[in-house]
Amino acid sequence: MGFGRGKVILLGEHAVVHGYPAIAVGIERGVHAKAAPAERDLLRVDPWGLTLEPNPEGQEPLERAFSAVLSGYEERPQLEVHVDAELPAGAGLGCSAAIGVAVLDAIDEALGRQRSRAELGEAALVWEEVFHGNPSGIDNTMSAVGGVALFVRGEPLRPIHSNKPLHLVVGYSGESSSTKEMVSSVRRQLESDPERVRKTFIGIETLVRNAKLAIEAGDLVALGQLLDLNHTLLSSLMLCTTRLDAMCQTAREAGALGAKMTGAGGGGCMFALAPKREEAERVREALGDDAFVAEVSA
Repeated sequence: MGFGRGKVILLGEHAVVHGYPAIAVGIERGVHAKAAPAERDLLRVDPWGLTLEPNPEGQEPLERAFSAVLSGYEERPQLEVHVDAELPAGAGLGCSAAIGVAVLDAIDEALGRQRSRAELGEAALVWEEVFHGNPSGIDNTMSAVGGVALFVRGEPLRPIHSNKPLHLVVGYSGESSSTKEMVSSVRRQLESDPERVRKTFIGIETLVRNAKLAIEAGDLVALGQLLDLNHTLLSSLMLCTTRLDAMCQTAREAGALGAKMTGAGGGGCMFALAPKREEAERVREALGDDAFVAEVSA
């Protein structure tokens, strides 16, 4: 059974696309896939009721991504791949990357091919390029490897370690968004007002560096404050919505140490940091039925 984790970017989204650092975590809610020999190549995404054939010119991104992945295998039988996704699409949790990693993992298993999780993440970049054009690589990397890590585009992943787990509560706004469109929006702002946007990126980088130290020291209070500040900077880039802002405030009032949007923005998900599991459950209840708790060991 192939598996790709969902991911939560703790700090640094959007800036990471432009070479600045980000911190991300892999969560255990994700995507499972199974591949088996068949009469023709098929990709079935069961929760969405989709059955697709690989097509490099297809209108559906999944058709093109499936074709791109299959082209990396020289000799193989025809394969039918079933996908079961626990993540909402377009929500900032790396659903497309998790599907890509799970599909590759399942095909490798069906063909008896062995490679490391890091290699699996690298291979899944071609899948992500179909969906996002110019992805940072953070989603496919964290989906494959997991844990907590500092990520800089084009550099090796740097794991971050701590003696305290991170109790995260992830909430879905119900608003989907396009990563490609949100990244393009920030790029247009960078082109029209480079001084303001670069100043924002530098501010985000400072928060990321301080967050790394806070995680390593187990200082969750400081980490929560840094999350709030990062949310404010992302809001200045017009990435937050009224719904995301309200959910973050609800989480704080329910006992969260900090909260912010995660991923591309314009909708999607937010998350909150709780001091302990008990508080995490209270925050989850406050956020409603679509929220879930993710405990991450660093």
